[in-house]
Amino acid sequence: MFKKDSRTKRKHAALMRRKYPARRLALVGVMILIFAGVPAAAKDPGKEAYMVRVVACEGPDAKMEIYLPQSVVFDRDGGTRTINNSVIGYYALDLTASNKGKPLEPVRISLSADKKTVIVKQYTRGLPPTRIPVVGGTVDFDSRFGTAAKCGPFQAQE
Repeated sequence: MFKKDSRTKRKHAALMRRKYPARRLALVGVMILIFAGVPAAAKDPGKEAYMVRVVACEGPDAKMEIYLPQSVVFDRDGGTRTINNSVIGYYALDLTASNKGKPLEPVRISLSADKKTVIVKQYTRGLPPTRIPVVGGTVDFDSRFGTAAKCGPFQAQE
């Protein structure tokens, strides 16, 4: 393929690396965008899934609740499970006091590495992740209705 007087394979490869760095950078950028858009190990629970409320919060303007599929929360013996991966659940913003209803939206739920914080990603609205202490605490979901919400403990069944 290469003539005796032509460049060696090594020189040719070095020349190509210097010649097309923008293409390589663009390829890496496209790959990052593709993998960032793919949900990591989270799938929709489906219409037939039984949902269980795992977090209940109450703020000055509204009530917020988070629901997860029953199969994720409880094992076959009825004991509770810990969430190891990201799971898709539902976030309910109860605005019935304002005559606006109770919309449900899908959210991605995960636990922090130390298992002390529940991370709620409202990916359909593009809001930053909400971090709720597992033992409960005061959090802000969004700036319109979900500010200063007092949340109960994670997986507390009332």
